[in-house]
Amino acid sequence: MGGVTSSIAAKFAFFPPNPPSYTLTADDSSAGKLHISEAPRREGVDVLKLRTRRGNEIVAAHIKHPKATATLLYSHGNAADLGQMFELFVELSLRLRINLMGYDYSGYGQSTGKPTEYNTYADIDAVYKCLKEQYGVKDEQLILYGQSVGSGPTIDLASRVPDLRGVVLHSPILSGIRVLYPVKRTYWFDVFKNIDKIGMVNSPVLVIHGTADEVVDWSHGKQLYELCKEKYEPLWLTGGGHCNLELYPEFIKHLKKFVLTLSKSKAPTNGSKKASLDSDTQTKPSEGATADTFELQPDLPEVSRNSLDSRLEKSKKSNKPEKSRMSTDRVDRFRRRKGLVW
Repeated sequence: MGGVTSSIAAKFAFFPPNPPSYTLTADDSSAGKLHISEAPRREGVDVLKLRTRRGNEIVAAHIKHPKATATLLYSHGNAADLGQMFELFVELSLRLRINLMGYDYSGYGQSTGKPTEYNTYADIDAVYKCLKEQYGVKDEQLILYGQSVGSGPTIDLASRVPDLRGVVLHSPILSGIRVLYPVKRTYWFDVFKNIDKIGMVNSPVLVIHGTADEVVDWSHGKQLYELCKEKYEPLWLTGGGHCNLELYPEFIKHLKKFVLTLSKSKAPTNGSKKASLDSDTQTKPSEGATADTFELQPDLPEVSRNSLDSRLEKSKKSNKPEKSRMSTDRVDRFRRRKGLVW
């Protein structure tokens, strides 16, 4: 199995949208400021090109909230790029009242280079450096967010930065090989060895996973939760798949609660210890919808998103959680058969 598995780990871990979902334009009237051509222009949005230590130039977008209490660094899933994620980033910034920085890995969107595990580590490091140097973000103000394969660079950075405000793992993977095979130990050729790094993360960790995830089994999220040093109440979405968790009302409600709790825990307390986090006891899967629905603003063009797939349209008013909806195009069908969309 070793040779076959090694080949899969090396060659089939990444599926950047081809062609990219967006283009970049430079505004001559504002000193060449970059814009995503396919998205409406907004105040407080910076589109940047960042050079990584491995020589690639990656694209990132910083979205500013006027009343932000924290900054979220978002590492997206496998089969998506910045153009497809931009609408979600804007909505998360508004709903959570945070600044948000999203970026494309090397070889994704308009970023140069090839997508590899170690390039993603250099990519997130470049974004982290930009946040600290250009935007003045301190570690204790920063929340890392990793979706699916994005949990790899997220956990890697979190394991090296001890004073982060928090970490969110959305449908995370234990490792690349473990998505394909139920192996019991870590092989040298594996990619994104999150199972071996999560114990080095000192920050509070929120894990979100769907109980019916057909791509990355729910057991991945549960095991990572159990291995966390500082656990936050996890969110297990009953019936949730791999690409539709944002449609559940509990999703944004629980995420807001996490951000608010972290904000309170970092507030000055006259030398006393920071406020305790929510229960570290594993919660039961959610039973039904709440009133806090997650609706996207209608002023952005609808773009197909392989990683999200649900298109993040308004949740249907129903008492039952919406089932996972995977893309039906031929490429995604091939990836699902091979177990490679993560």
